[in-house]
Amino acid sequence: MEREAEIPSVATDKDEVDIDAVARDAAASIAAAPSSDALTHIETEVLGKRSVLAKAHRALGKLDPESRREVGRQLHEVRTSLEQQLAARRNELAAAERMIALAADRLDLTEVIPDQVRFPLSRGHLHPVTQARDELEDVFVGMGFEVAEGPEAESDWYNFEALNMPPAHPARGMYDTMYLDIGQPETVLLRTHTSPVQIHLMEEAVRNDSLPIHAVMPGKCFRLDTPDARHLPVFNQIEGLVVDRGITFGDLAGTIQVFTEAYFGPGMQSRLRPAYFPFTEPSAEFEITCTICRGEGCRTCSHTGWVELGGCGMVDPAVFTAVGIDFQVWSGFAFGFGIDRLALMRHEIPDIRSFLENDIRFLSEF
Repeated sequence: MEREAEIPSVATDKDEVDIDAVARDAAASIAAAPSSDALTHIETEVLGKRSVLAKAHRALGKLDPESRREVGRQLHEVRTSLEQQLAARRNELAAAERMIALAADRLDLTEVIPDQVRFPLSRGHLHPVTQARDELEDVFVGMGFEVAEGPEAESDWYNFEALNMPPAHPARGMYDTMYLDIGQPETVLLRTHTSPVQIHLMEEAVRNDSLPIHAVMPGKCFRLDTPDARHLPVFNQIEGLVVDRGITFGDLAGTIQVFTEAYFGPGMQSRLRPAYFPFTEPSAEFEITCTICRGEGCRTCSHTGWVELGGCGMVDPAVFTAVGIDFQVWSGFAFGFGIDRLALMRHEIPDIRSFLENDIRFLSEF
């Protein structure tokens, strides 16, 4: 510690105290403190009310005014320096003690010792539905889409009204809705499809002036369906939305065909059949070549060679109006299908409930 001059001795009630020597001894004790408790004891010895420094400070009154001012300043510097050294050493000891405590609390969660296992160990893997979702995202990202997500609890406006289904609209009967006991009755619900994410995306694009949109939206959906071989009350969907200038129904058909071949393999075909959805006009259901018989005809496809995959269509102008997009300038299409049912078809599984039974023998096949 550097000072302008040697600190003079200060006479206390009993002896003269060499403050410079006291400062050196205190600094050495602080640096050598082995623990936080020991450091606390040292702090009391060097800075406490009964410490040598405290006694020296009380003895300042015996000095003449000029010496009192100089020695008092230097005592303050010594005390400040020791306080800084104490704080630094306390941080060092606390960090070291924390590491020791963490090491002592560490749990060994190893369930088996490989050398003692008589059979080879096997690692777990993702659920087949999760695998299907990841593969679908990869396919669509490769086609130029972005992946978007949204909340699973939605307001009635996002889930129905903005999608051209006002209250009492007959199309609401297509959905067995799970309403939540939040706010006014039947105003908050668990989303029945991932279409509300499309509304969020379009609203955000209008706010940020970031049109066009090319995105897919995977996620969980909820309906009061009775579980059977093809239905679950909690299921996974993926929807796509394109909003751009000059988009036509031909763009929609081409996108679905490119996806079909990219996901199911070369030679697989898609076709569109007229349908009705309140948020698209015109609307269609799209079918793909039966994954089991490859179009030859079997019981799964009712000997037609085709299986339905999902719905699609051009975004209805009423939906654009709800989110503030000028449908005279912008156009777009949307499509969607169930990920669980897609995995069901791809792996030729007869009952969709198998995905939820947690039978390790079944899940280990994928």
